Amino acid sequence: MRALSLIEEDRLEPVDLPEPPPPGKGELQVAMRRVALNHIDLWGARGMAFVKRSLPIVAGVEGVGEVVGRGPGVIGFQNGDRVALYAGLVCGRCKACRSLRENLCENVAGIMGFHVDGMARERLNIPGTNAFKLPAAVSWSDAACAPLTFATVQHMLFDNAKLERGEWILIHAGGSGVGSTAILMAKQAGATVIATAGSDAKLEKMKGLGADHVVNYATERFESVARRLTGKRGVDVVFEHVGPATWAGSLLSLAKGGRLVTCGSTSGMTAETNLAHLFQQQLRITASFGASFRNLREGLDKMAAGLRPVIDSEIGFADMAQGIERLKNRDVFGKIVMRVE
Repeated sequence: MRALSLIEEDRLEPVDLPEPPPPGKGELQVAMRRVALNHIDLWGARGMAFVKRSLPIVAGVEGVGEVVGRGPGVIGFQNGDRVALYAGLVCGRCKACRSLRENLCENVAGIMGFHVDGMARERLNIPGTNAFKLPAAVSWSDAACAPLTFATVQHMLFDNAKLERGEWILIHAGGSGVGSTAILMAKQAGATVIATAGSDAKLEKMKGLGADHVVNYATERFESVARRLTGKRGVDVVFEHVGPATWAGSLLSLAKGGRLVTCGSTSGMTAETNLAHLFQQQLRITASFGASFRNLREGLDKMAAGLRPVIDSEIGFADMAQGIERLKNRDVFGKIVMRVE
């Protein structure tokens, strides 16, 4: 069975693995069809897994496939069902899981492709609770962007930032997978969008997605633009995932009582914060990691209703390392999706 394995830090290689055993109690066996690439794959390749793990591990955090086997006790699935896979191996029993906040699971056994074997392989066994049927109208490649990307943005914008119609939002790195999705979802929700990127070519593409205003952060101070566009008031929400390179400006961009939600830190792990500005302006900062089962379903529902992810390109099974290198170099607009079949 073909797979892509992280042999050591920054070294992804194709390998041949044994076929998985028959699915156990409560498990499905899934033939993978697509795997979408994410910055968490880049972090994983760099060894930034935050907890101990043993290499090698199979890569791939976000993917979709077809059910080809069912273990004892599985209900609601048939062979041939198309499914999106949730990568967090949650316990289903703790207070967070019982309250349907699976991304806060107190006993999570790891994230597939990050801590334990992931989705970049031809077949895998996974708990049936981690599989979600795809709407018929949604393609494999679009659906591959639902479990992490669409679900994460749904959780950030609506569970955490509580974005409302008529509000202003500043979205960083609008050419990334989550950034481009945030533009689409924020516009659908009736917000006015200011989006940033580091190249003029990406600015034009962001306008094509519906961004009302675009800023090249390499040549302009986005916080000054945001305050000018809002009549010095500031934006209601900042969608952060860049980190130190944008952190201070993001806080300065906010209106009094504004909300910043962050799901990543691609430019580094530490950023200084002006605490006086924070409490005087009564700003709210919310950290967001992953998403719940409900968010995944909501993302699929939005896809079924016509909101589709931005696909930069589709690549072959053996090209994942090059795809991750493109992520590292920011040579991408939207999502890179890898074909497994």
